[in-house]
Amino acid sequence: MHIEFAGAADVDAMADLLGELFTLESDFQPRRDKQRVALRWLLDHPAHGRLFVLRDAERVVGMASALITLSTAEGGLALIIEDVILATSHRGHGHGRRLIEHVLAWARAEGMSRVTLLADPANAPALAFYARLGFENSALVVRRFRIRTVGTATP
Repeated sequence: MHIEFAGAADVDAMADLLGELFTLESDFQPRRDKQRVALRWLLDHPAHGRLFVLRDAERVVGMASALITLSTAEGGLALIIEDVILATSHRGHGHGRRLIEHVLAWARAEGMSRVTLLADPANAPALAFYARLGFENSALVVRRFRIRTVGTATP
């Protein structure tokens, strides 16, 4: 098992994993076409974030998105972790911990001042997993506003 930055050849495998993730989250629906567009965009714009993959030999069995933003409160770059998912066959073996710890080490090395993550509040196993890793609840509440677009738009 090893963790590395994703590449263009990983887009289909990551889209498959996101399809599984979005069946678990109440806010989103799997839309392979949209997921592939967003993944390719992020690969082409690494200043906005990085995609990490967990490989078992050459097969992608896990992923995490690390989106770069700016924290005015902290006075520096901050990271938002999203899209954390492991193939069912690879859960419960410490691989998820290794993946998140790898992303956190990268964030430290990049000088990030804070890491925030988003998780579905109904996903109790994920919330317990993040708590074990040291993530704390925030007093802030996430709100979303959907901008409707016509046709195919890029992120």
